[in-house]
Amino acid sequence: MVLVVGGFFDDSGHEDPGHPERPDRVTAALAGVADLHLDSDLVTAAPREATRAELLRVHHGGYLDELGALCYGGGGDIDQDTYATYDSWTIAKHAAGGGLAVIDELQRRNEGVGFVAARPPGHHALADRAMGFCLLNNVAVATAALLEEGERVLVLDWDVHHGNGTQQIFWDEPSVLYVSTHQWPLFPGSGYAGEVGGRHAIDRTVNLPVPAGATGDVLRRAIEEVAAPVISDFDPTWVLVSAGFDAHRDDPMANLELTSDDFAELALLAASFAPQPGRLAMFLEGGYDLLALRTSVHATLGAVLGARPEFEGLSSGGPGSDHVARVQRERVAAIDSLHTFNAEEGGA
Repeated sequence: MVLVVGGFFDDSGHEDPGHPERPDRVTAALAGVADLHLDSDLVTAAPREATRAELLRVHHGGYLDELGALCYGGGGDIDQDTYATYDSWTIAKHAAGGGLAVIDELQRRNEGVGFVAARPPGHHALADRAMGFCLLNNVAVATAALLEEGERVLVLDWDVHHGNGTQQIFWDEPSVLYVSTHQWPLFPGSGYAGEVGGRHAIDRTVNLPVPAGATGDVLRRAIEEVAAPVISDFDPTWVLVSAGFDAHRDDPMANLELTSDDFAELALLAASFAPQPGRLAMFLEGGYDLLALRTSVHATLGAVLGARPEFEGLSSGGPGSDHVARVQRERVAAIDSLHTFNAEEGGA
């Protein structure tokens, strides 16, 4: 099976020395791709910038202007976690455009799997501001492009942090199903199980928070028992993955206990939700231990391409199994409450 890789661009100009979100991350991710030894089955999607029109589908024009002006003014700290440099505006537009280029190539071939090896990451970027290392929401830009074509998009986010930006952007969009596994409590503080979507998109958000120390079996169980029935009813035509690897047990940014092989299992689950070949693309989000990032990318892409390289074995036995039933109860209560509200508003 063909692997279409895109999004990598000369990102050396987007760097704050000592910051965990650094250019070496893409180098490590691409090393994981190289370790697959795909030869002619590896296809590179030509780098391109996302256009203003493509960005405006998910971001406010005023925010784009402010971000561009900040960068061209020399950059600086946006908040305590997020920075920009002179080059960051151009690099961020290429990161967003990388997802579009990968999807274009998958559509042209009608086969394969996509991997967007881009930085800065995107899933915390809100419609109107940067946040959590993220300047533009790469997976949201790609999702919005697919919506323009009449597609129904599942966004599966297994980054250890909740993708608050992606959730916000598609909160009331019935043609997008957002599913997130994430450590709770943790930055950015969103992602409650009771957050289930807006009035016109009830049950189009599925949050699966798990406690510190949770292992891969807990995340798989949450997806299989809580999210999978919703995904089946939604019947996506595309699956996009916010593939953060900071839930790895060696990552310094959080406290989950996943292994590289656990990400391979999550990738196989994601692939099972795609309706046909050529409808699955993964977007690099977090992942800050470089060796863990490399092996996790290798394992994840190897799994969906039909190879099963083993590194550390699957993790199991961590806390959180009792959370799965609780998450489901909270979701059902929130959905029932929204339906009641809609009925009352409709009859008023």
